Amino acid sequence: MAATNIGMMDSAYFVGRNEILSWINDRLQLHLSRVEEAASGAVQCQMMDMTHPGIVPMHKVNFDAKTEYDMIQNYKVLQEVFNKLKIDKHIEVGRLVKGRPLDNLEFLQWLKRYCDSVNGGIMNENYNPVERRSKGGRERIPKGSHKRSKSLQANNSHDSGDGGTTQRKTNAFAEIEALTKEITDLKLSVDVLENERDFYFAKLRDIEILCQTPELEQQPMAVAIKKILYAADANESSLEEAQEIVSEDGSDGDVDPSTN
Repeated sequence: MAATNIGMMDSAYFVGRNEILSWINDRLQLHLSRVEEAASGAVQCQMMDMTHPGIVPMHKVNFDAKTEYDMIQNYKVLQEVFNKLKIDKHIEVGRLVKGRPLDNLEFLQWLKRYCDSVNGGIMNENYNPVERRSKGGRERIPKGSHKRSKSLQANNSHDSGDGGTTQRKTNAFAEIEALTKEITDLKLSVDVLENERDFYFAKLRDIEILCQTPELEQQPMAVAIKKILYAADANESSLEEAQEIVSEDGSDGDVDPSTN
């Protein structure tokens, strides 16, 4: 669909926070007051469920997700839905789960544009958002913990002499869960750092290309900027030398390129 890939200058990204929040609250009968309250990914999953009834396994969606680990599970469900629908949209999970307002706003703006492009944005009158949320995985994790607790109690009652072994197994399981979460968090941090690195590198590359254009490459400011960009020593500060180039030649035109 055309809405899966829209540019940052598309009108979709000029939709305000209030309009986005009203859209979410009206459609899903919620009471969000900030876009970052949708950072868990559950809202996005249900919006796709409303737009494409039955395609989202709502029992896997955790509406009470508070930790980044639980939020990531929701985004995994959302990504699987995107894959089924062949929606070519990269989800910046690392940024979204941090609750950053701008990142969450941009993703919700894209989502609104996508939902509006399906069936003309007409709401499914037979869709009951409250009932569908009751099918979500709100108690999925607690139920699992309850079952494990019962199992441990049964084992202890049948084999009270082996309490030490049971305790060690429980501790090992908790340690594995903690390490798994730590690994997930580290991977997300790496993804965020790589995205930021690529973003700033692209900006520097654009500046470099601009300074190399025939009309600008001999201008004092362009020469000064390239002096900073091409500094060989990471510990060397070229700012003072660049400032001298601008101050010395700013009044009389071009600079000798050999100073670069």
